[in-house]
Amino acid sequence: MRFILDGRHERYRRFRSLWRGFARHCNRLSSPNTRDLNQGRYFLGNMISQFFVLSQRGDNIVFRDYRGDVQKGSAEIFFRKVKFWKEDGETEAPPVFNVDGVNYFHVKVVGLLFVATTRANVSPSLVLELLQRIARVTKDYLGILNEDSIRKNFVLVYELLDEVIDFGYVQTTSTEVLKSSVFNEPIMVDSAHMPPLGPAALFMQGNKRMPGTAVTKSVVANEPGDGTIQMKSYLSGNPEIRLALNEDLNIGRGGRSVYDYGGSSGSGAVILDDCNFHESVHLDSFDVDRTLTLVPPDGEFPVMNYRMTQEYKPPFRINTLIEEAGSLKAEVILKIRAEFPQNITANTVVVQMPLPTYTSRVSFELEPGAVGQMTDFKEPNKKLEWGLKKIVGGSEHTLRAKLTFSHESHGNITKEAGPVSMTFTIPMYNCSRLQVKYLQIAKKSKTYNPYRWVRYVTQANSYVARI
Repeated sequence: MRFILDGRHERYRRFRSLWRGFARHCNRLSSPNTRDLNQGRYFLGNMISQFFVLSQRGDNIVFRDYRGDVQKGSAEIFFRKVKFWKEDGETEAPPVFNVDGVNYFHVKVVGLLFVATTRANVSPSLVLELLQRIARVTKDYLGILNEDSIRKNFVLVYELLDEVIDFGYVQTTSTEVLKSSVFNEPIMVDSAHMPPLGPAALFMQGNKRMPGTAVTKSVVANEPGDGTIQMKSYLSGNPEIRLALNEDLNIGRGGRSVYDYGGSSGSGAVILDDCNFHESVHLDSFDVDRTLTLVPPDGEFPVMNYRMTQEYKPPFRINTLIEEAGSLKAEVILKIRAEFPQNITANTVVVQMPLPTYTSRVSFELEPGAVGQMTDFKEPNKKLEWGLKKIVGGSEHTLRAKLTFSHESHGNITKEAGPVSMTFTIPMYNCSRLQVKYLQIAKKSKTYNPYRWVRYVTQANSYVARI
C-alpha cells in the first residue's frame, strides 16, 4: 500500500513549510541529503527517536522519547560507550556511531552532551546541526546554558522541545518563530518566607551539595558543586546582622571558563564561579572585607547560593573490583574509605550498584565485627544495596557480594554492572572551605542575648563512581 500525503491539507502545508525552512537554514552543509530537503525529499526518512542531554558525569538532565522504538536505557548505553571508547585505535568516540542497530549522534556544548538516537538511516550532518541549534535555542531562552539553568527551567526546556520536534520530525529551530508558541518565562528561584514566630534565636547552616563523579582510582574531584548559606532567624525586632566570610574568597575564575576544571592558583583561596544573594543582603562592604549586612526576615531563607568548580578532595574514596569465578558466578568487592578527619562522622550512608540483568541470586559477606550495616539485593531492578548507619572519618569498610547468574555471560561483566552511587550526610564538614568567620548583631540589647549557632553540612547530590 502506498501512503500519499495530500499537500492540500492546511496542517501538512504548514508542516512542510516549517520543514523546508529548517532545510534552508541547513543549506550551508555539504550533505546531499540536507540539500535534498529543500526539494522535499527524504521527508519520511529524517527523523529521530529520542533526544536527551547528559551532564559530564552521565546524569540525565533532559530526556524525551518521541517514537518508542529505542530502549529506555539508551542514555546509559551511550554514556558507557563514550566513556570506554577504544575502537579503531581511537580513545575518543566519534560524533556518530551505531550500537545494536541504534544510531547515536552527539555534540558537546559547554560541558553538556546533546544526544539524539534513531534506528532510521538519516543524514548525520542534519542531525548534528539540529543538536547544535537546539543548544543555541535553549541558550537564547535561558540566557546561560549550563546544567543548573536547565534543571531550574526544565518546564520551559520541555516546552521548547515539544515545539522544535514533533514525533521525531523537526518543526522549526528559529527563535523568532518559537516566540509565538512558547509562553513560559525563565524561572527565578524565590526565597521562601515563613510567618513571624516571635523572639528566639539565630541559626546559620552552610550546605554543600556534592557533585556527580568520584573517580574510583583518585581522590581529587573537580566537577561543579552547588552550595548555600541558609539562615533561620527568630530575633525580636529584626535587628541588623553582620556576617563575615573568608577574607581570601574570590568570585569568578579570573576570565577562565566556568568549565575550566583546573585547580586553584595554589594560594589556598576559596574560588566561587558564581553566586547570588537574598534580597535583604547589602553588599556595601563585601568587596572590601567580605562582610554581608542584612536585616533578616523571620523564618528560614537562603542568604547566599553559590557554585564552584575549584579542585577539592571528595569525602569518600570508592574502589570496586569485579572478578569472574566461573561461567555462572562472579564476585564484587566494594571498598569505601572516609577521607575526612576522625572527629567527623557521616550518617545514613547508602551505596547502590546495578548488577547484570541476568543476575539471579546474591549472597553478601560483611567484614568481621560490622555493626549498623545492612545489605539487600533488589531483584526487580537487579540492584545491590549496602547501608551503613554511620562512617567515622579515616575508617574503611568492605563488602563482598557473590553473584550467581541465570545464564552464561557473553560480554564484559564490568561494562554490564555499575555505576556505584552513594547518598550520605556529613554534619560539621565543608569540603568547599567556605566559612562563616563571625556572626554579629549590630545593636545588641544588654538585656537580650540571643543564642547564635553555626553548623556545616555536606550532602550527596549525585555522587557516582564509574567502574
